[in-house]
Amino acid sequence: MTLERGPDPVSHPAVLPRKLADLLRPELSSLATEITDEIRATIPAYARPLDGPYGKSITAGVEYAITLFVAQIADPSVSKEQSHEVHHRLGQNEMREGRSLDTLQSAYRVGARVSWRRIMRVGRRAGLSSAVMSQLADAMLAFMDELASVALDGYLEAKASTAGALDTWRRKLLQLILEFPPAPPKAIAELAQLIGWAVPDEVTPVAVHADTGRPRRHAPLDADVLAELDGMEPRLVIPGQVGGARLTTLQAAMPECRLAIGPTVRLEVVADSLRWARRALVLAERGLIPARRVVWAEEHLPALLLHSDTNLVARLEDRLFEPLGTMTDKQRERLLETLRAWLDAQGNVPDIAEALAVHPQTVRYRMRQLQAVFGDRLNDSDVRFELEIVLRAATRAWGTATPPSPRLGSSGPMTCR
Repeated sequence: MTLERGPDPVSHPAVLPRKLADLLRPELSSLATEITDEIRATIPAYARPLDGPYGKSITAGVEYAITLFVAQIADPSVSKEQSHEVHHRLGQNEMREGRSLDTLQSAYRVGARVSWRRIMRVGRRAGLSSAVMSQLADAMLAFMDELASVALDGYLEAKASTAGALDTWRRKLLQLILEFPPAPPKAIAELAQLIGWAVPDEVTPVAVHADTGRPRRHAPLDADVLAELDGMEPRLVIPGQVGGARLTTLQAAMPECRLAIGPTVRLEVVADSLRWARRALVLAERGLIPARRVVWAEEHLPALLLHSDTNLVARLEDRLFEPLGTMTDKQRERLLETLRAWLDAQGNVPDIAEALAVHPQTVRYRMRQLQAVFGDRLNDSDVRFELEIVLRAATRAWGTATPPSPRLGSSGPMTCR
């Protein structure tokens, strides 16, 4: 037995001759006393009177264990429910008494050792074959591991229910959900069950930023919200979609923060959705999407895609706009503004003139300049697509075209509004 969860409970011991139950049943009473005495004698934490509620639970655990083991030999289909309930409660009591898992597992090892010692004596007396004794040993050890696993579940549940521990386990669950590659569903389900969190079909991640550096809660979050607000990248995971009532609660809890809400997705891809939400926070600060208090990443998927690799866009920008390198900043800005309007209006001169608030003749003059710079490349649909990518990547949310910089810089510090 180890500190980790034991093996999955076996359904019943190895099939044994049922007459063994008749041989072992008379030993039960004295064996229970011997096991209890040995536990008290060898493990200091248990060297205390057993006449109170605590002592009674230890005694009951031993008695139920050995009685069930013999009963399963006589009838492998016998119910384990009552014995499992006793050992589950025993594990809970151990946690509440402040003992460690090592102490609990030591008690099960002592129980297994004393039981086997008694079984060997009975076996020699009855003349049992070595094959039957080997089967009996395997069955007894598997049974003790099963009970130790049940008690461990109880121990962990009690530990998870304490105020400080519950918060720790909730953060661990959040981290597990956001792992990439995704954590096994079974691992998530087990930890969720431990803290009483119902695993939903879909979740919504939220990236949080506070201008004070660390988000402060002014009101409690809903009980089913998993939160980690103390780290470098504060985040939440919310079951299902974020509707009006839920959003109101979030804003009331963190009034000083900007919230970027990722798309609602299946649990196994929530790490991607959170990444998009974080990117939305960056783009909002840079003015590339509206810098509202609540940013919905779903509304800005094209912008998130365009800005998913700024170095790659910068590389494309250098290649496309190299012919403009000899121009002044003012000339370059004017031509790029015209180029963006030309792409948007699909070459319609009156529409371009209206968008730029200039005379159509001015548009024609500027387009002749662009033709001189780019030549026949403006007639290539692939080149036009590349030009539009770079120009849109450098366009602010309110629609004013700005010339691309030689390199698209990183975002500055966030602010909450």
